[in-house]
Amino acid sequence: MFTLVYQNDDFLVINKHPGVSVHKDDNEQALLTEVANATGDKQLYLIHRLDKMTSGLLLLGRHQQAASSLSSLFAERTVQKFYLALSAKKPSKKQGTISGDMAKSRRAMWKLLSSKTNPATTQFFSTSGGEGKRLFLCKPYTGKTHQIRVALKSVGSTILGDDIYGGEAADRGYLHAYSLSFTHTGKHYQFVEPPVLGDMWPELPNDWQAPWLLNWPKLLHQK
Repeated sequence: MFTLVYQNDDFLVINKHPGVSVHKDDNEQALLTEVANATGDKQLYLIHRLDKMTSGLLLLGRHQQAASSLSSLFAERTVQKFYLALSAKKPSKKQGTISGDMAKSRRAMWKLLSSKTNPATTQFFSTSGGEGKRLFLCKPYTGKTHQIRVALKSVGSTILGDDIYGGEAADRGYLHAYSLSFTHTGKHYQFVEPPVLGDMWPELPNDWQAPWLLNWPKLLHQK
């Protein structure tokens, strides 16, 4: 269900396994219960969310004050988040910025609009993933539901194993929360957790080992 990556008095960082939900209405937050049982916490606070199919780094607050402070970092967009994704389809562009408003579509799907009133913005690089696949490193500026899945679909590269958006069948959904970088109570934290679950992940490029050091284009101020 998860592996523990880091803990201090204020927060935990776990590596959530694919296929595990963080949403209360889906499994009554069994994930948080399992983590609390392992760490001895009476209560844990979900700071941000990952989709059920998405594996990777998830931040959990250990008390209310820390949870409030950490949640504000996400709200203020001062947390740098980096994701890995794998697709069997070539993108219409190999790198760039994808930006647009998101609206609910049919079933559980979302769609990207051309308007930019309150846009979801995702920057990305891509490289060969071997055997006709394409590996993506994504940096979402915002935190919208299904943001990366919709963004990559919009450039023609649905994620492997993402059956909602038409990705090719695979042993899992190939989206992974790879890195988090943020400052809390005056200390800077950087976490990097390569994916280990999934048969199709290729070896990562050397310069992706510290994704915050890459030459990401500056974004204009947004809402």
